[in-house]
Amino acid sequence: MSTDLGMPGLAGVPTEEAPQNRKEYTSDQEVRWCPGCGDYAVLAAVQGFLPELGLRRENIVFVSGIGCSSRFPYYLDTYGMHSIHGRAPAIATGLATTREDLSVWVVTGDGDALSIGGNHLIHALRRNVNLKILLFNNRIYGLTKGQYSPTSEIGKVTKSTPMGSLDQPFNPVSLALGAEGTFVARTVDSDRKHLTEVLRAAAAHRGTALVEIYQNCPIFNDGAFDALKGSRDADAANAIIPLVHGEPVRFGTPGDDGLGGMGVVRDTATGGVKVVPVSSDNVADVIVHDAHADDPTTAFAMSRLTDAGYLHRAPIGIFRQVERSTYDDRAREQVATAAEGSGDPTVALAGLLGGGDTWTVV
Repeated sequence: MSTDLGMPGLAGVPTEEAPQNRKEYTSDQEVRWCPGCGDYAVLAAVQGFLPELGLRRENIVFVSGIGCSSRFPYYLDTYGMHSIHGRAPAIATGLATTREDLSVWVVTGDGDALSIGGNHLIHALRRNVNLKILLFNNRIYGLTKGQYSPTSEIGKVTKSTPMGSLDQPFNPVSLALGAEGTFVARTVDSDRKHLTEVLRAAAAHRGTALVEIYQNCPIFNDGAFDALKGSRDADAANAIIPLVHGEPVRFGTPGDDGLGGMGVVRDTATGGVKVVPVSSDNVADVIVHDAHADDPTTAFAMSRLTDAGYLHRAPIGIFRQVERSTYDDRAREQVATAAEGSGDPTVALAGLLGGGDTWTVV
């Protein structure tokens, strides 16, 4: 047995010597989602990706909250916990802190994570706990039959907003970057290749990795992301803004001369970024994406390109990927220091627990 994966995010997690396959990660439970649900595609991608990690299945745990996506642990032959509404990050934090030998994953939805669970989510991000959060965003409450969610657009007509939603929606990527997330990414349920690449990068990251997954709900919010998926390849090419570290942020179809299409440049008027047609006059101004920049300002500006109403275009990829010490590593260091003490028995953990400074409660 080994623990050397060459992946900082999985350091200390025991590996499996024998090769694994997708079947070993498929449980005997009947998968029960609505026909056409995007969750099927994400489950297939995760089941296909986990064997690549080479981990022992008993050292992998998926924690979910409440919602359609939160049925995930039933369908994976790993350890799992279907927890309570919004609290999956809190439970996962405890696991990651006390059990360095576990690869801890959170599966949640836009309602579970951003409504009742919003407080737990932002604190997991700011603490940089060594866990991975898969946030399925279908912009609706699916399990409870079609109420508007924290990511539903203004004016969204649902069972709970018959005259249209009045709430300004959350942009999950912007929220995560504002909470100082060290790994923040976005992908799409139907793009298996891109989804797997992002999952691989998230697993390799030591710290909190949040991956927002645009996921279609065919029953209560069908077609929410059609502008991105497009009925033709050209449609998606003009809607998706691919973010690739070290490459200019361009999209659309360029000409033979390398010009044309669209690009993202600085907006001197607002201090943010904007989309412009690429020409010989501005091609040098197109921003080169730097996911490793310590300052998240540009990544945040990129996240604001997402149209909060109808998603005419959206950046897809890894917005930010930086290194910072993790909460659980630091917590374990403190416990070890307290246990060893410094020659003073009142400092050692055993000394504190067995010392004379005690109380009797009557």
